[in-house]
Amino acid sequence: MIPAGRKRLVILGATGSIGRQCLDVVRRHRDKFEVVGLTTHRRVADLAAAVSEFQPQVVVVGDRAVAEEWSMSLQSLGTRVLVGQEGLTEVVEWRNVDLVVNGLVGAVGLLPTYRAVAAGRNVALANKESLVVGGALIMPKARETGASILPIDSEHSAIFQCLMGEPPDALAKILLTGSGGPFRTTPLEELKHVTVEQALAHPNWVMGPKITIDSATLMNKGLEVIEAHWLFGLPVSRIQVLIHPQSIVHSMVELVDGSVKAQLGLPDMRLPIQLALSYPERLVSDFPRVDFFKVRNLQFEEPDLDKFPALRLAYKAAETGGTAPAVLNASNEVAVQAFLDGRIRYLDIARVIETALAEHTPRQPESVEDLLSVDEETRRRAEEAIRTLENSAEV
Repeated sequence: MIPAGRKRLVILGATGSIGRQCLDVVRRHRDKFEVVGLTTHRRVADLAAAVSEFQPQVVVVGDRAVAEEWSMSLQSLGTRVLVGQEGLTEVVEWRNVDLVVNGLVGAVGLLPTYRAVAAGRNVALANKESLVVGGALIMPKARETGASILPIDSEHSAIFQCLMGEPPDALAKILLTGSGGPFRTTPLEELKHVTVEQALAHPNWVMGPKITIDSATLMNKGLEVIEAHWLFGLPVSRIQVLIHPQSIVHSMVELVDGSVKAQLGLPDMRLPIQLALSYPERLVSDFPRVDFFKVRNLQFEEPDLDKFPALRLAYKAAETGGTAPAVLNASNEVAVQAFLDGRIRYLDIARVIETALAEHTPRQPESVEDLLSVDEETRRRAEEAIRTLENSAEV
């Protein structure tokens, strides 16, 4: 059950895009929330500023060298300092915590999510990779302990809201919307020459670099399909992606009687964050509202899987199941970083993922440690594929 009253929060990834917006929601509703713990990987100056403002009991610094450098300064602010992956897994089990907000990026968020639900902690989840990689382990564990998983992604929050008050067997289909990213209308031939700067120029959303590149390739939609499968218990074949350039309809559900329900709003992540924090209560906000006289037109298009092969690969991995989504995610993370670092081209991202999936023999994961081992091995193979692409480019 979700507790009532002033909720005690741990925010993982507090200095990232989701974390900063989460703190903005807390700032607006200090009578509703208390910050108990905050984490960062390396942005300790930003973390220190948040510690001064919100006075948490504990913080985690992921990078050990940076943690050593800043430990005394953070402790002087009256907070305990934990370090590394061990710190992340310890802070989610911190005493008297009501809600863990997982705003981490990538598979690093898997173990903290699992440990949180295993401890019976409710989780507000923005780290979609947790369920993409480990949904088969996390969801049963959450049911066993009674932990709630509340979606922060705007699409999954929309589905969650559309299903409020509906019986469990009412859902027939999920219509998962996406803006189409910066290359929705770009011809395939021109994608060969895409720059990092172009790929980071999202038309509607302000997000971190990794998720912005995922939006450009539509891998973000693929990961969200897998996340929706685990969150709402629907087969992947009944989850359809719709390109919706306006980003006003955040997703829809089709019910068994043929009715369709949608959740609409301006592209502002603070709204789904606030709902995940306050649920089952809805809090008053001064966030901007939709003006339908200005919007006027809502478009929906079918995604082009030839132009965006990452989405096709995500569906394939989802249908294969087992460890295949873990391979999909790990290879994508490595390939996206290589693109951001200028080592490979935009279209090479999907090539690296396809190679990694082809080289892997899927199996059912036995534990979180098993999945982390698959993740590590996939990253090694993806790095080999990237070096091959680099070498061929030099010839």
